[in-house]
Amino acid sequence: MGASYHQFCPVAKAMELLDERWTLLVVRELVSGSERFNELRRGLPRMSPTLLSRRLHQLVRAGVVERRVDGADVRYVPTAAGRELRPVLEALGAWGVRWIGELGDADLDPKLLLWDMHRHVDHDAVPPGRTVVRFRFRDVPAAKRDWWLVIAAGEADVCDIDPGHDVTVTVTADLRALVQVWMGDLGWAAALRGGAVEVSGPEALRRAAPGWFTLSPFAAVPRP
Repeated sequence: MGASYHQFCPVAKAMELLDERWTLLVVRELVSGSERFNELRRGLPRMSPTLLSRRLHQLVRAGVVERRVDGADVRYVPTAAGRELRPVLEALGAWGVRWIGELGDADLDPKLLLWDMHRHVDHDAVPPGRTVVRFRFRDVPAAKRDWWLVIAAGEADVCDIDPGHDVTVTVTADLRALVQVWMGDLGWAAALRGGAVEVSGPEALRRAAPGWFTLSPFAAVPRP
């Protein structure tokens, strides 16, 4: 727990736990389905492993998260108290969409974008078998420019190293433009028409590719 506000107000008591840096983002990842330490790290790429361990320990101790151990497999699962934070996070995110200004360049992260997108694949729309979508961000330093999303058997995985499979389609984009598409601020059609995003591959697959992804849960939030 963080430092006490010494107030009986339940908002103050809740924030003694939740307003420490990164805590609510850890909860965001947990309620979004990440359970293992490495999964949480992929959704929080700029958080140190040491701090992540500390925050998980605090959440477990507070009864917000349960630590489940099965041999070498350790999972962190939200308790009823943790699951009740989902609508709180959704409300905060919706407020942020409506009232926080434009994203800065430092806010744009291809790793986090692909990690978000991999959780929102429409598996019914993807062709049967293995589908590999290569993403190339032309305005990103070479070390972080190329990513692969491997979709198969109802699952999706993000790779920052070529997995060696045949590529189904390649999406070449400005990072900001694809974030705007993901967040619902720019439509796929407009992004493709303007050249900020390009999809290459066989024509039928190229045309179908945008439909393989649903958008961010916050894409539907009305803008002021």
